[in-house]
Amino acid sequence: MAAVGGHDPLFGLRNNFYLGAYQGAINTSEIPNLSADDAVERDCLVHRSYIALGSYQLVISEIDSSAATPLQAVKLLALYLSSPDNKETVISSLHEWLADPAVGSNPILRLIGGTIFMHEQDYNEALKHTHAGGTMEHALNVQIFLKMHRSDYAEKQLRVMQGIDEDHPLTQLANAWLNLAVGGSKIQEAYLIFQDFSERYAMTSLVLNGKAVCCMHKGEFNEAETLLLEALNRDAKDPETLANLVVCSLHLGKSSSRYLSQLKLSHPNHTLVVRASAAEEGFDRAVQTVA
Repeated sequence: MAAVGGHDPLFGLRNNFYLGAYQGAINTSEIPNLSADDAVERDCLVHRSYIALGSYQLVISEIDSSAATPLQAVKLLALYLSSPDNKETVISSLHEWLADPAVGSNPILRLIGGTIFMHEQDYNEALKHTHAGGTMEHALNVQIFLKMHRSDYAEKQLRVMQGIDEDHPLTQLANAWLNLAVGGSKIQEAYLIFQDFSERYAMTSLVLNGKAVCCMHKGEFNEAETLLLEALNRDAKDPETLANLVVCSLHLGKSSSRYLSQLKLSHPNHTLVVRASAAEEGFDRAVQTVA
């Protein structure tokens, strides 16, 4: 990351990626006169945008064995997400690379490692590699602590980020996530952060979902549904939009089966799908017991 206050040629590209404007990030990635390090980071952001759009095979095919370590790490993420069959091999490679003194300290590799271990719900292992920080993207720590239900540690991490750059989009996002976790009067503060994003930057599914979740916390389910349907128009396969529509529809007394079916088809390993399947199996067992 460029020094705070200095010229950062990747500023716009980063913001597009952070706020979920992945196609926008790809479309604006042709930036002239980048340094070698900035060019590698640019390529990482572009390929991570393709991963966010589900284009795993494109990333796997474009990054060859001669690519720099950060790009190899991004390829690992694409391999991990592309098929459950790859998980064991990817995690083995990840452990090997992170233990290698020559590359193990690379911030992108640590970030990807933290992301994969978080997907595995191995939060302690994730924190081993991200806790040292190094870039503002280690807002990942805030996510990890919140998944561990440790909002106290998440708040400490947020304070560190605010000390570096209080207005950075990732700092603001982390603040909104923490406010949502804390709840109560903090929900309105989170909503205002997402509202500010929607006024300053391109509207994305990420921002729309953030506003919608705030509305659901406040019991404003009709408003939430409107926001989520707008998000669905932008990306019909976005897993968080579909999951939030399932929850919102249930609160509105509407059928959620179509959204849940879409989620099962496009993201069979999503937390909501796994929980719903477990509940269905439990119900079926209970019925058989009674019968």
